[in-house]
Amino acid sequence: MTRTEPADTPLGDAFHLYDTTLRDGAQREGISYSVTDKLAVARLLDDLGVGFIEGGWPGALPKDTEFFARAVSGELKLRHAALVAFGATRKAGAKAEQDPQVRALLEAQAPVVTLVAKSDLRHIERALRVDVDEACEMVRDTVAFLVGEGRRVFLDAEHFFDGYAFSPDTALKVLDAGVNAGADVAVLCDTNGGQLPLDLAETVREVKERTGFRLGIHCQDDTSCAVANSVAAVQAGVTHVQCTANGYGERAGNADLFAVTGNLVTKLGMEVLPTGGATELTRVSHALAEIANIAPYTHQAYVGASAFAHKAGLHASAIKVDPLLYNHIDPASVGNDMRVLVTEMAGRASLELKGRELGVDLAGQPEALTSAIRKVKRLESEGWSFEAADASLELLLRREVDGPQSDVLDEPPFELESYRVVLDHRSDGEVVSEATVKVHVAGQRVIATAEGNGPVHALDAALREALSPHLSWLDSVELADYKVRILPGHPGTDAVTRVLVETSDGEREWTTVGVHGNIVEASWLALCDALVHKSLSEAPAHRS
Repeated sequence: MTRTEPADTPLGDAFHLYDTTLRDGAQREGISYSVTDKLAVARLLDDLGVGFIEGGWPGALPKDTEFFARAVSGELKLRHAALVAFGATRKAGAKAEQDPQVRALLEAQAPVVTLVAKSDLRHIERALRVDVDEACEMVRDTVAFLVGEGRRVFLDAEHFFDGYAFSPDTALKVLDAGVNAGADVAVLCDTNGGQLPLDLAETVREVKERTGFRLGIHCQDDTSCAVANSVAAVQAGVTHVQCTANGYGERAGNADLFAVTGNLVTKLGMEVLPTGGATELTRVSHALAEIANIAPYTHQAYVGASAFAHKAGLHASAIKVDPLLYNHIDPASVGNDMRVLVTEMAGRASLELKGRELGVDLAGQPEALTSAIRKVKRLESEGWSFEAADASLELLLRREVDGPQSDVLDEPPFELESYRVVLDHRSDGEVVSEATVKVHVAGQRVIATAEGNGPVHALDAALREALSPHLSWLDSVELADYKVRILPGHPGTDAVTRVLVETSDGEREWTTVGVHGNIVEASWLALCDALVHKSLSEAPAHRS
């Protein structure tokens, strides 16, 4: 806990990858980290190899104070990162050593402290209600005190770019006060998030030439330029970049740690993570999203599930020759995978590549490939979608490849005779669904009835009751997610329902799709595909 610089990073202290998820990122609407959550986030960030982890504002927020106390007690053992406490300079007219907030920064026992200081003349005069000299003395006194107490100090110059445009001399005086008092880095903050890359880079270069200070950058994303601004600042000479996981933060968010790091590593060739760390970007991004209880953004650069997903047939044709023709990097370099999406836009190359990905060899089978393409396009026109339903697509392809002799068709885990679902609105106001299924399984005719809190739940329960004695693997299978979308019908027709069912057996997950004018039938189709797909994994000999 006493380290003040990154460990085991090829660039060492020459470049700082600084994460502020636990403080600035936690200001995002909808995020509320518990102290246990904060410790888990810090461990993941340290596993990734960031250089500095800002843990929060001790003394100002009880949860942050507790976080630092538990971290120091031994609950947080960092291998790569130095822990940072965030806080403000002393109050006007006081002494740093007597200011309770400054004392709280010391009591947090973090080896590094980041101080925020206003650098815009308008904020100094209107918000702090002091003159520039006093504002600079507040910075100077606080930095000197903390350095004297053995802390490494970074200075966050709040509203720097707006302040520099309004009064350059004032903004530079604040930087000068901090650095000359012992701050190692002067961090230029685009607090309002209104900067554009070319203008920001020009300001960074100018400030660097005028001061010679070591500079950092902190960008908000109000113009959707936080990542571009951060990279532009690095190219202009900053050696300290502040980001948040997945771009979390107030308003439009902050610079995304994973996009910034991906750009620095793969585009600028900067070794800002320990060796091999870049391959952990996708895993850590998704793990942090789970802790924040926010669904991962599928289209997020570098780490999103769709970051290397290709849909158009033209792209797939080129990818078949060389994947890098349409991928800007090797997805594996950031821990991601390339995917080929199959839709009505699919061509022969798309479907052949997707089949290869799913373990279905369509090469050298032109008739099966042609038939599969026709079927996919017809089904898509009727409302089916296989982009997110790989398991259903795999079954379709296997039926086309194997034809009438397909094991999938000849030996399904069960065969439906009929099902019925009724809704019971009872006198006490309780609404219960009851389903009855009649199936043939293992040479027997089985009838089962079950109740559920909805028709699909009841149907799933009845099917399980019927099949459990005959399918040893069924108890491990559970419904992980269920999505319904109502699709507009063609003119003169009723709307249709598309259901996506995500199923898990504890080791893997797979998604199936069903489409019908009736939501129960659409659900039944998806549920059946889920079980048929599982049965294939239980009988490896059936797989091509």
